[in-house]
Amino acid sequence: MEYNGGSVIAMVGKDCVAIASDLRLGSQALGISSNFQRIFPVTDRVYVGLPGLATDVTTLRERFRYRVNMYTIKEEREIEPETFAHLVSSTLYQHRFGPYFIEPVMAGLSKTPSGGFKPFIAATDLIGCLNFAKDFVVAGTASAKLFGVAEGLWEPDLEAEDLFETISQTLLNAVDRDAYSGWGAIVHVITKDKIITRTLKGRMD
Repeated sequence: MEYNGGSVIAMVGKDCVAIASDLRLGSQALGISSNFQRIFPVTDRVYVGLPGLATDVTTLRERFRYRVNMYTIKEEREIEPETFAHLVSSTLYQHRFGPYFIEPVMAGLSKTPSGGFKPFIAATDLIGCLNFAKDFVVAGTASAKLFGVAEGLWEPDLEAEDLFETISQTLLNAVDRDAYSGWGAIVHVITKDKIITRTLKGRMD
């Protein structure tokens, strides 16, 4: 789980949700890349972050893409975040005796019966045990530090800009305390009418 390093966090705001990760790819203490993408779009309003072993990041990204495409073809509709979370969980649980070394973090906006959108975040462990949260979820080598900073900074009903500021400060300050994460960050803020993606500079030491 710690071989390649990397951390991901997702946070809930007011009618919006944010997911962020660092950009470091390492081989234990040796840095390899400072532009390693860990967060991938699933649909227009669902994103998944995959911290853990880099080979499994690539494998699972393709596996999820395949399974979501199959769902879209069969159901003739876009997958909802809750459904995708269970798809991730079952995919990982199928491989529980030789697991993928990944702890996925999911963030998105779910459609409500009234036609609006409500924020959704979830995370699983490497064998697919789901954790639904109302505030934030964390994963990766800096998860203990992320919990601490997020507990202090997060508050309910943050607007999109405030949520961006909060998740950015949480991630940047937490990864500075972890040798296996850092080297910049990327943040996606998902609102009902747009997705804002920003790349942040971080300490390079």
